Amino acid sequence: MGLFNIFSKDKKEALDEGLSKTKESFFGKLSRAVVGKSKVDDEVLDDLEEVLITSDVGVNTTLKIIERIEERVSKDKYVGTSELNSILKEEIADLLEENNTTDYTEFTVPSDKKPYVIMVVGVNGVGKTTTIGKLAYQFKKAGKSVVLGASDTFRAAAVDQLTIWSERVGVPIVSQGMNADPASVAYDTLQSAVSKEADVVIIDTAGRLHNKVNLMNELTKIKKVMQKVIPDAPHEILLVLDGSTGQNAFEQAKQFTAATEVNALALTKLDGTAKGGVVIGISDQFKIPVKYIGVGESMEHLQVFNRKEFVDSLFN
Repeated sequence: MGLFNIFSKDKKEALDEGLSKTKESFFGKLSRAVVGKSKVDDEVLDDLEEVLITSDVGVNTTLKIIERIEERVSKDKYVGTSELNSILKEEIADLLEENNTTDYTEFTVPSDKKPYVIMVVGVNGVGKTTTIGKLAYQFKKAGKSVVLGASDTFRAAAVDQLTIWSERVGVPIVSQGMNADPASVAYDTLQSAVSKEADVVIIDTAGRLHNKVNLMNELTKIKKVMQKVIPDAPHEILLVLDGSTGQNAFEQAKQFTAATEVNALALTKLDGTAKGGVVIGISDQFKIPVKYIGVGESMEHLQVFNRKEFVDSLFN
C-alpha cells in the first residue's frame, strides 16, 4: 500500500508540475479580472469569458460555462468573487463528466479483447511516435505483452523512430520499411500479435497524406485489412494532439474525426505550454474522451487522464 501511495504521489507531482504554466497563466488572468470586485456581475462574467477563451478553452465551450455560471448567479442572487474559483471548478468537472471522460486510474485494456488493437492517428510533429513508445512502456510495465506495427511508411525516419522505441522499451515491432503498403504492415502486425498471444497491438499510421480524401481512404483501408485478422479491430482509434498548439488542435481534431471514427484522445506536451485549457474544450466539442495526457519528457510522464485529478491539479 505504501508503494502505491508513493507512485500516486509521484504521478500527482508530475501532473501539478506539468500544468503549472497553465495554472499560472489562467489564475493570473482570473485574478486581474476580479481585482477590486466583490460580486460576480455581468462585468466579471465578461472578463471571465475573455480569460477562458484566451486560455484556449474554445469559444463554444466558454459560452457554455459562462451560461451555467450565469444561471447559478441569477438563482443565488449574490455570488461573491471569492466563490468563483470553486464554482468554475465544479462546472468544468461536470462538463468533463458529461463528455464521456472516464476517470482512468491505470494503463489497462478490456480482458475480453485479446489482442486489444489501438490504431494511432495524428499529424506529424504532435508527438505521435513518442506517445506510442510511452504507451508501450506503460502497458509493458502493467504486465501486458505489446506488439508495435510501423504503418507510417510515408515519412522518412518514421519506421526508424518507432524501431528505436521498440528496442528502448523491449517490445517486438513489425515493419516493412519506408514506402511499404501501410495496410499490409498492419495485417502482418495483427497476425504476429495473434500468434504471440499478445495483449496489446499499437499501430502507427501516416501523419499527413496529400488531402483529406487520401487520409480517409488510407485509414479505411488499414481498418478493413486488420478486420480480416480480427473482425472488430481496431478497438481504439487514438488521436494524438499537441496541447501546445491551442486552437490548431481543434482543427486537427475536426479533420481526423471527419476522416475516421476516433474514440479516444491523447493530449501531449501540456508541460511546455499555458494552453492546458484545450483539454476541456476539445473534450466538450468533440464528445470524445481524453484518455491520456503528456506532462513531461520521460516515459513516466504519459499519464492516464483522470478528470478529478486534472481539475484538482488545475485549481488547487
